[in-house]
Amino acid sequence: MKKMITFRLSMVNLLGLYLIFSKDHTGCCLETVWQLPSPSITHLQNISKKQSLVVSWLVNHSSLVGDFYEIQIGRTENHTVIYNRNLSLSPVDSDKHTFTWTSDVPLECVDHSVRIRLFYNQSVSSPWSSWKTHYVPPLKPRNISCLTSDMTTVICTWDPGRKRDQYDHNKQSHTLHIENSDQAPIKCQQFPCTFSAVPQLEEYNISVVVKDELGKAMESYTFNLSERVFPVVEVKTVSPGATDTAVSWVVHGNLTRLNLLCQVTADPDSTTQLSCNNVSGHCKVKLEHLLPNTHYSTRVRCSLNGRLWGKWTQPISFTTYPLVTLDVWRRIKQLPDPNSRQVTLLWIPHAPGSALKEIIKGYDIKWSREGKNWTDRKDSGQNQADVFINGGQYEFTVHAVVLSNSSVPAHITIPSQRDNGEILPVTKRLSSSAAASFNLSWDEQHTVTCGYTVEWCILGNAEPCVLRWLKVPEGNNTLSLAAGNFKAGHRYTFNIYGCTENGHRLLEVQTGYSQEWKSVRSPELVEPVQRTSFSVTLEWRYNEDDPAHPAFITGYLVTVESDTLPGHAANRFNVSVADPHKKSVTIESLQQNQEYAFSVSALTKEGPGQPTNIIIRTRTNYSAHLVKILTPILLLLGCILLLWPRREMLKSGLKEVFAYPAGMNIKTPELDSFLHETSERLQSQKVEECSCCDIEILNSRPPLDETLNTLPSPGSKSFSPTLPHQVDYCPQSVTVSWDTPDLQQITCVTNKTYLPTAVEDLSEAEEVTEIKSSCETSESLLESCSVIYGYISNDNL
Repeated sequence: MKKMITFRLSMVNLLGLYLIFSKDHTGCCLETVWQLPSPSITHLQNISKKQSLVVSWLVNHSSLVGDFYEIQIGRTENHTVIYNRNLSLSPVDSDKHTFTWTSDVPLECVDHSVRIRLFYNQSVSSPWSSWKTHYVPPLKPRNISCLTSDMTTVICTWDPGRKRDQYDHNKQSHTLHIENSDQAPIKCQQFPCTFSAVPQLEEYNISVVVKDELGKAMESYTFNLSERVFPVVEVKTVSPGATDTAVSWVVHGNLTRLNLLCQVTADPDSTTQLSCNNVSGHCKVKLEHLLPNTHYSTRVRCSLNGRLWGKWTQPISFTTYPLVTLDVWRRIKQLPDPNSRQVTLLWIPHAPGSALKEIIKGYDIKWSREGKNWTDRKDSGQNQADVFINGGQYEFTVHAVVLSNSSVPAHITIPSQRDNGEILPVTKRLSSSAAASFNLSWDEQHTVTCGYTVEWCILGNAEPCVLRWLKVPEGNNTLSLAAGNFKAGHRYTFNIYGCTENGHRLLEVQTGYSQEWKSVRSPELVEPVQRTSFSVTLEWRYNEDDPAHPAFITGYLVTVESDTLPGHAANRFNVSVADPHKKSVTIESLQQNQEYAFSVSALTKEGPGQPTNIIIRTRTNYSAHLVKILTPILLLLGCILLLWPRREMLKSGLKEVFAYPAGMNIKTPELDSFLHETSERLQSQKVEECSCCDIEILNSRPPLDETLNTLPSPGSKSFSPTLPHQVDYCPQSVTVSWDTPDLQQITCVTNKTYLPTAVEDLSEAEEVTEIKSSCETSESLLESCSVIYGYISNDNL
C-alpha cells in the first residue's frame, strides 16, 4: 500500500511539472489545466506539559529537488496568524511528516489552529489545507430546545458545538437559569437538563451557562410552555374486524382538557386524525375502509393545538378478519301440483386468502312472503337448500355464520308463478371459435334494473347438471368465458336472465360448443332397402338434435362405389344432403344387376362422422330381355301378315320351286324332309344371330337354258372331281321366277364345308346336299326368288 501511494504521488508530480514547463512553438506558456492537491493534516495533538502542538500530514514522495512546505499557526476563532515558516524536509521512509511547535503562551488560554501547503520548485504551490484547531475556553451552547410531555416536567437540550479532546482534563459545569422566576439555578449533568415547570408560568426566559477553569460561555432561550408540549401516547387495545379495526390509547399527563389532536395510522395506506378530549385520558377510534384478511400495523401520536407532534408509538401489527360474501342463485322446478314449486337455493362463499372451512360455522337461510317468515340452518359443508313454496313471490336471504360477524348476507327474489310461466325464447346457436372459448352477447333490456345472470352446466348438457352462474353488471350485455372452463366436443346451453325488482326473467337461451368434433356416431339404416334395376332409395334414423353429439349436425353425406374390373379406376361419387332433418335419398342412373357399396355418415362443421356401410345389388331388367326375344317373333308375324293376302301365289310358286327337276335323281321323301327341317331351323333362329357361311356371287351372261343344257351329266366322263373347288360353279341348278322377264343375276349360296377336298377318296365321299336361295325385291314390290339345289350321290361318282 505504501509503495502504491508513493507511486501515485510521483506520477502526479511529474504530470504537474510537465504542464508547468512545457511551451508551444510560439514561445507562449501552456495554460495549467491541472491543480496540485492540497496536503491533508491527519493529526493535531496538544502536549500540555511542554505547551507544544504536534502536527502530522501525509508525505508527498517527490523525486524532484527544491520542494518544501509552508506552515501557518493562528489563534482565536479568527485564525490570526502568529507563526509562518517554510519547511524543507528531507526524504523519509514513513508515510507522513511530523512538525512540533512550541507556544509562547499557555495553550489552555486560547484556541490554536494549523494549516499547510506544498511548493514545487519554489514557484508553484498547492492550495492550503483546512484549518485544524485545538479548542480550549468552553463554546456557547447552540440550538437550545425545551419540551414537555405532561406540562409538569420540562426537558431542555442543546448542541455543545464540538467533541472535547481526550487529553483535555479541564472540567466543565452546566447551569440553567430561569430568568423570569425566583427559582434557584438548576445544575445540569451536562445535557439534557430536566426541571419542574413553574406553576402558572407560560413564558420562560432561560439561560444555559457552560463554565470551566479557563472561562465560561452562556446562551439564552425563550419559549412558551403550551407551545412546547410533546405528548407521550401509549396504545392500549387493537381490535380488528373485516374491513375496519378499533384502536384505543391513553395520553400521559393531564392534557385532554386542552385542544389535543391525535393521528392514528393503519400502515401502509391510511391515516386518521381526530380530537381527543376524553376527561379520563383514554381515546378510541375506528379505522375503516380496510381490506379483509390483510396485514396492517397501527401507530399513534398526538399534538397540542397541532403545533408540535409527539413521537409515534411503536407499531402494533394486526390482521383483519376475512370478509365472507355469498354469491346466491336459484333453480325453480314446477311440481305436478300447479300451485307448488321446488326452489333450490345455491350459494358460493368467497373469502379471499383464507380457509373457508375454518372460519365458516354454518349458514342461516330466511325467506318471507306477505309478512310470514321461515328460517332454516345448514352446516358449513353444504352449499344448497331445497325449499317448497306456492305460486307467490318470495324473498330469500342467505347469511354465513362466521367469527366477529364478518359476513355480508345475500338476497334473491323468486318471482311469482304467473310471471315465471312465460313462453321460453327460441334457442340460438353459437359459432365455435378457434380460441375454443365462448363470447356471449345479448340484447340489452330496458326493464333490467340490477344486471344479468348467465347460467350453464359445467359438464355441458350431460346429466347430472352441476350448475354454474356468473353475474354481469347492469349496462353490460357481453360476456367472454375462457376456454379452460369448458371441454371440447361438449354442447353447452347458456340461459341468460335479466334481474328486475320482481326477480330474474329468462331473456335468451344460447347453445354451442367451445370446439366441435367430427367423430359423431353413424346413422342407423332402415331395411329392407328399396331398389330397382336403375335406382336405390336409402332411409336412415338419426337424432340430429341430440345434445350428446360432439358437434352440430349440418347434413349427411352418402358415398356410392361400384365394383370394377381389375386394373380399372373405382367408380365412386358422393351425394350430399344439406338438410339435417331429411333422412332419405334416392340414387338413380345405376346399372341393372350390379353390386354397389353405400355409406351414410352425418356431417358436422369439421367434416363427416362415422359411416354406416351396406352393399346392395340392383334388380335385373327382364323387360329388356323380353324385347330382344319378342322382336324377331314380331318381325316374323309382321311378314306373315303382309304376305298372307298372297298366300295362294306363294303356294303355287313354292311348288314350282321345289318341284322335282327332270333328269335329277332326287328322292322326294328325302327332299320334303330336308325342306321341313331347313324351314324349322330358319324359324328357330333369332333376328340378331347369323350362321357362319361363305357367300359367293356368280354373274353369268348366257341364258339360263343354255347353261342348263351344257351341264354334263353326273355319269359322263367330263365330270371332274375337282368341281367342288371351282368358285364359279353351281351344280344342277334350276331357276323358277314369277313376273320376272330375264334373270340377269344368279346368286349362289354355297356351304363349302360340305364339299370334300380333292385329296380325299371320292369313292368314300358322303352324300352332299346343298340348298341355295336368293330373293330380290324389285321397285314394283314384285318379288323374285330363285332356289338352287342339287344332289350328288356316291353312285354318280
